[in-house]
Amino acid sequence: MKNYNDYLSYSKKINDVYMSMSVLNWDMETYMPKNGNKFRAQQLSTLASIAYDLETKPEYGILLDNLSCDNSLNEDQKRNIFLSKKKFDKKQKYSAEFIKNQSILISNAFRDWRIAKEKNDFNYFKKSLQEIVDLRIKETKILGFNDHPYDALLDKYEPNLTVKDVDLIFDDVKSKLVPFISQISQNNNIDDSFFYQFFDHEKQWNFGIELLKQMGYSFDSGRQDISAHPFSSSFSPQDARVTTRIDENNLSEMIWSCIHEGGHALYEQGILAENYGTPLGNSISLGIHESQSRLWENHVGRSLPYWKKNYDLLKSIFPDQLKHIDCHMFYSASNNVKSSLIRTNADELTYHLHVLIRYEIERGLIGGEINVDDLPLKWNQLYKKYLDIEVPSDSQGVLQDIHWSHGSFGYFPTYTIGSFYAAQFYNQASKEILDIDAKILKGDMSDLLIWLREKIHVHGRRFDAKDLCKKITGEELNFKYFMKYAQEKYSNIYKLKD
Repeated sequence: MKNYNDYLSYSKKINDVYMSMSVLNWDMETYMPKNGNKFRAQQLSTLASIAYDLETKPEYGILLDNLSCDNSLNEDQKRNIFLSKKKFDKKQKYSAEFIKNQSILISNAFRDWRIAKEKNDFNYFKKSLQEIVDLRIKETKILGFNDHPYDALLDKYEPNLTVKDVDLIFDDVKSKLVPFISQISQNNNIDDSFFYQFFDHEKQWNFGIELLKQMGYSFDSGRQDISAHPFSSSFSPQDARVTTRIDENNLSEMIWSCIHEGGHALYEQGILAENYGTPLGNSISLGIHESQSRLWENHVGRSLPYWKKNYDLLKSIFPDQLKHIDCHMFYSASNNVKSSLIRTNADELTYHLHVLIRYEIERGLIGGEINVDDLPLKWNQLYKKYLDIEVPSDSQGVLQDIHWSHGSFGYFPTYTIGSFYAAQFYNQASKEILDIDAKILKGDMSDLLIWLREKIHVHGRRFDAKDLCKKITGEELNFKYFMKYAQEKYSNIYKLKD
């Protein structure tokens, strides 16, 4: 290996292994039979070892070192080499034993989480979770950190993000958003009970497919399936899949999980296929990824123009359930701000309190201030503190999220960061796209999708998140855009005084 073409060939080979693992993981969460876990864990472990061997091969490191000094490369090529070398250097810190052990622990933890959730008993998951936490604490020491060990895990999902950064973000949430939520709660007389009737599974499914098509999601380059926890998974720009969850007694489950995951998949479908297998063929960060799903879910999918367009169709599908509900009533109920147990069902304001709770727990677990044995009690205490709600069971409480069974510590803060990026991006898009509300009212999302493609999707990892935000909006992430959006929207819905 001695030139850039050699690098491309080798980098794509590494990526192919990871994409094969992604397919197996997707299958594990959708169609794999219950008894398939043992050998699936073995298969994933084998592939993880292969990927590790490829990524840490000395000859690959020499190639990256040589190309790092090659001034004949263009800027995109230099960026690929820079990011690949950075990843290579980080991989050198891990042992093959760590990678193999991690794969086995995560596969087993997912199995135990699923059993615990079904049995509504945290104890079935406790041992596996302790092993995952111990592994992540060990990883922070492998990677190193300056201030807090949790910094090392945050950096995996949102490069250069630190505990100090996240603490400042949640200081804004506590000082500005929480009082606004309280003001809303004192003026909330919205009735959203109509969501909780019987809505036929197949009819919901078909409506969700129509919403995805309207967004511009390509079913020639993706598909939708059912899973316990909605997610998106991409194996290439030509194969970016989504899942949804359908509850026949809760219409809102399907609608916004389709739109949310569709936003993620649109990002993946918009990355340039020519960059497959290189850093420029990947998304920037989970915060930027989440900005895409939150932008579509909330700024579009919970807007009045959106439902002025789509409500008549929904009502024609469920005429009996919605016969006394008009479009404005549906829109208001879709934006009902109230404390709830389940993060994925939360409104777009209280959602950030759910994330705050998980952040404080993760930071405490990795920092050694919280013990796994005490987790259900700690969880319940924080839900009472921030949302003033009693948690009735483990499955609706500490077991509700899949993330810890995947070992994804450091992931949750990206949800809140992504929402704030979404507000800032949509604010800019509204300035640059003529009559964006009128276009949404007609069901025409094409200009918005083109804007997102040009501003964000096609770049891959050409820019860091902070630089991209500044390039698009003229400044780095600023909470004021989310707060401005929330105040304008919800003051109108709840008729709040200034």
